[in-house]
Amino acid sequence: MKRNMSDVDRIVRVILAALFAYLYFGGIVTGTLGIVLVVLGAIFLLTALVAFCPLYAPFKFSTYKK
Repeated sequence: MKRNMSDVDRIVRVILAALFAYLYFGGIVTGTLGIVLVVLGAIFLLTALVAFCPLYAPFKFSTYKK
């Protein structure tokens, strides 16, 4: 996998993942929406850690500047 995410993009994803986790585990958002936020947060965290977004690849989009 070739890197296609900038550091700013990765930081934003980690912050959003933390926010989603806080909303769910803090009991602010519950039910189906809470589960969706946790799953989305996990995806954001995983893509931030590997610096590759699979949705960027088919569109040849990259926020990473060499």
